[in-house]
Amino acid sequence: MIPAWGPVVLLALGCTVPVALAGWWALRLLGHRSLVASVSVVVLIGVLGVVAGVLGAAEAMFLSPHDLGVVLIVLASAGTAALLSALVLGRRLARRSVWEREAEARRRELVAWVSHDLRTPLAGLRAMAEALEDGVVSRPDQVARYHATMVRETDRLAGMVDDLFELSRIHAGAVGAAGAVLSLDEVVSDAVAAVHPAAAARRVGIVAEDTAAWPDVRAGDADLVRAVRNLLSNAVRHTTAGGTVRLSAGSDGGEGWFAVLDECGGIPAADLPRVFDVSFRGEAARTLSKEGGAGLGLAIARGLVEAYRGRITVENTGPGCRFVIRLPLAARPLARPATDGAPPARR
Repeated sequence: MIPAWGPVVLLALGCTVPVALAGWWALRLLGHRSLVASVSVVVLIGVLGVVAGVLGAAEAMFLSPHDLGVVLIVLASAGTAALLSALVLGRRLARRSVWEREAEARRRELVAWVSHDLRTPLAGLRAMAEALEDGVVSRPDQVARYHATMVRETDRLAGMVDDLFELSRIHAGAVGAAGAVLSLDEVVSDAVAAVHPAAAARRVGIVAEDTAAWPDVRAGDADLVRAVRNLLSNAVRHTTAGGTVRLSAGSDGGEGWFAVLDECGGIPAADLPRVFDVSFRGEAARTLSKEGGAGLGLAIARGLVEAYRGRITVENTGPGCRFVIRLPLAARPLARPATDGAPPARR
């Protein structure tokens, strides 16, 4: 026996099912073209299905024109609000989905590249170790040369592992806090001391301009030193032998800035926006150098600077590229203790 309200239910279903079938067909046509469109279609079909069912039931119930008008106004208002909400949420989901796909693609590219770069020095170390073990190399001068090469390759592997650890620390959000008040001239002096041997070997000079007027900024001491050192190492590596890397700093707009100008000959304009990307394979940003490391120095520098609410940029200027770090400006203390060590050359 069918209840009294049974015919009303059957009528509502009869009005709703065709709308649902139409929505299913629309989704099939859309496929995976647009997440926003798919979400909007789902919400629209739900709203239209409810409207069709309510109108069918209202017709069977012989509602008065006034009551029917009220029902239609409520359905139109609720349906419009639901559709607008679906559009907003769909856009957010689409952006998040795209970002996650890009991040996963970059991660896979990084793993593939690093795996390739690890195999090269490991294969060399294994071959040299087997040559020493089998007695193929026995003369003292050959053994010494193999030993020096093995030490250099081991240092290169250690640098690559260190870079990967630093990147994972940045991506995990373990870098960055309020920071401390740091004087740029002291930070740069520490970084210059670290890259001085490589610069001397390439006969590249490092000249700092008017360091007495350099500002103080807020950042982590070790993190900022590493970011600056990475920029200097990149500049020294790509400056022609006998060239000069010029350092300058200043402040404007509530920010302190530090600039590194090299003589690399410039970076192709199409590559400039991607220089700091982990996935960028260009020689200017990612090379397996003799100094070790996976060539991720610029990506690490950007991550460290941004962790302290700063920015890092690059542009082609004059004989090469100009990298600029910007960080929140800090008040300069009244007195500064003397520092030991030889600062970079001053003009």
